Amino acid sequence: MSKDKQSETYPPLPQCPTHVGIIMDGNGRWAKSQGLPRHAGHRAGVENLRRVLRAAVELSVPILTLYAFSTENWKRPRDEIRGLMHLLSDALDKEVDELHKNGVQLRHLGDLTPLSRPLKRRIREAVELTRNNDRLIANIAFNYGGRQEIVEAVRSIVREGIPPTEITEEMIDHHLYTAGIPDVDLIIRTSGEFRVSNFLIWQGAYAEYYITPKYWPEFDKDAFYGALKAYSQRDRRYGGLNEDE
Repeated sequence: MSKDKQSETYPPLPQCPTHVGIIMDGNGRWAKSQGLPRHAGHRAGVENLRRVLRAAVELSVPILTLYAFSTENWKRPRDEIRGLMHLLSDALDKEVDELHKNGVQLRHLGDLTPLSRPLKRRIREAVELTRNNDRLIANIAFNYGGRQEIVEAVRSIVREGIPPTEITEEMIDHHLYTAGIPDVDLIIRTSGEFRVSNFLIWQGAYAEYYITPKYWPEFDKDAFYGALKAYSQRDRRYGGLNEDE
């Protein structure tokens, strides 16, 4: 598609978020609706990651955080967890070079400790390879939990011996996985569920939420643009009032 055609189809928005978070929900239900096993839904969800990363670049979203696997997802059946780990490993093998070529900086949010050594190595190599790219920052929240992130931040502050009177919001920000990244402006949740699910609970204190009934494998560029357009029409007040209120 030509640049002119893209501009015609997706006109510039008056207000575009700097940081978008996505709770990628509904892979299993999408698979069921198609008469397929759950694993097929997860595979379709991984394939959709590529499309959404490309859409973020084309729609001028500079930071994207994708909720891929939560600290609570370990409660799922072992076969499903093994399948998810294999899909992540396979995606890293197949996609990282292309993402690097397209200027995507990959970052990991979460705890690598429970993962296998080969998977840890692949994640660290991908992060290191892409660390200087600046076209899009793509945070992959894998084995991530918002409460655990805050606990780890507090533990880090305690280890550093910082007096309680010196602990500020800015200091806690500095010790989160997202240190140095602006708070999330827009959080999108697919599959129509109205839950935060322990995602960016500190960073999302004043985020706008957008809920779509589309399952994650169906969430394409049109749907992404629709979420950005809805955001552009919101009035963000951060607890204050407009002059006419």
